[in-house]
Amino acid sequence: MIHENLKGRVAVVTGGGGVLCGAFAKTLAKQGCKVAVLDLNEEAAQKCADEIVKDGGCAIAVGCNVLELESMQKARDIINKKLGTCDILLNGAGGNNPKGTTTKDTLEKIDLVQKDENIKTFFDLDPNGISFVFNLNFLGTLIPTQVFARDMVEKENTCIVMVTSMNAFRPLTRIPAYSAAKAAVKNFTEWMAVHFAPMGIRVNAIAPGFFSTKQNAALLWNEDGSPTERTGKILAATPMDRFGKPEELDGALLFLCDEAYSGFITGVNIPVDGGFNAYSGV
Repeated sequence: MIHENLKGRVAVVTGGGGVLCGAFAKTLAKQGCKVAVLDLNEEAAQKCADEIVKDGGCAIAVGCNVLELESMQKARDIINKKLGTCDILLNGAGGNNPKGTTTKDTLEKIDLVQKDENIKTFFDLDPNGISFVFNLNFLGTLIPTQVFARDMVEKENTCIVMVTSMNAFRPLTRIPAYSAAKAAVKNFTEWMAVHFAPMGIRVNAIAPGFFSTKQNAALLWNEDGSPTERTGKILAATPMDRFGKPEELDGALLFLCDEAYSGFITGVNIPVDGGFNAYSGV
């Protein structure tokens, strides 16, 4: 389906060098958007932009750090000069870090009595690691929004799309920092929806369920390609009994970006999760 309203609009995608956000960038480009692919890894961003251009779309790559205001301001200057001012901001940069992760789902007394260097409990979590994960996901959406929303307040039919997670609804075991951060992003989405409503900027979020990507491959698959124990638990809690495909996020993205379909929708967080959020386990 072609969304004529999106043709010619400038879309800024942070984290665009990644699998899911790279797919978002390509989807918007296919609708005729002029896409700025932003990523800390400029090479990854350039690869995505090159693929868009090769497919007949319009895109540029911009290397930048979503945690640095000056870096984002420089990115904005480049985008404004080459593409124009932002109409669609997709805040997709984020991620987890081992320093904010426990080894086991739950605490066991033996792990406190017989200390094992291979076991990381809640008490072993590195505050710096927690801070990094939280900042990457929360400040990594706040700072780009501060920078790009300035241009959006003077335009019609602008929107911000956040990328949260099913962690925003229910925390997953082992990843307390990431779960807390995504919950904060969900809350921030709702806050911004109210704050920007008088300016006509709609703010919504997509909450992906479980998608198999390069980022989580080691968590989901053993070296021989067989599923890990973690994968077994995920699929057992997903009624559709499979991982999502990146293109299955397209419908939610285009729905939220096109005011012809979602003009009176702001402050929502749409799960795309194969039924994970609906399943109680019994």
